[in-house]
Amino acid sequence: LSGAGISAESGISTFRDSNGLWENHKIEDVASPEGWHRNKSLVLDFYNQRRRQLFDVEPNKAHFLLKDLENHFEVNIITQNVDDLHERAGSSNVMHLHGQLRKSRSTQNPSLVYDQMDDINLGDTAEDGSQLRPHIVWFGEGVPMIPNAIEWVQQADIMLVIGTSMQVYPAAGLTEYLPSNAQLFVINPDDNLSFGDSNTHHIKAKATEGMSELFEMLVKK
Repeated sequence: LSGAGISAESGISTFRDSNGLWENHKIEDVASPEGWHRNKSLVLDFYNQRRRQLFDVEPNKAHFLLKDLENHFEVNIITQNVDDLHERAGSSNVMHLHGQLRKSRSTQNPSLVYDQMDDINLGDTAEDGSQLRPHIVWFGEGVPMIPNAIEWVQQADIMLVIGTSMQVYPAAGLTEYLPSNAQLFVINPDDNLSFGDSNTHHIKAKATEGMSELFEMLVKK
């Protein structure tokens, strides 16, 4: 399960900074259905800028080490991130809980999803004639991939939580579905995290450093 911390070392801003803003915008203005209905142009411009930023960043060592783990394990990645850095690093099985910047969809029919490399503009429509919107799960919307994510977690022998504060639900509740005999590794530099389970191992480091340590540990095992 990966979060904003793994992409931060590639230069992508974390979702929410200390003053509660995201790229100087109030969250509710750019990441909610209400914000979309209030000002579609603002929301489209916000995500167009995020999409353009993907051309300027590259996967980092943590992304590539997750891909390299596939040489030794069956690896399924559940990510809260909307970038495509896991895919660009070569990971085979990636599930995006909160949508993807490089996709758009119909505002009327969520099943009409399209690849989106360029900007989305007012007047750009899906095949049903409705305005295209970012293929992003906003606050207040359901997370349709959660049942699939739960199935993956329930089958895991090892779970890695990397670069996420585990504050955003329902993603934060996924560890509750981990089998009792499975091991949980958490890579997060936060000293204040506490885990009572003896099967949980906290690596207090940023994503790239922590993944290097974990890779050695798992592969040697």
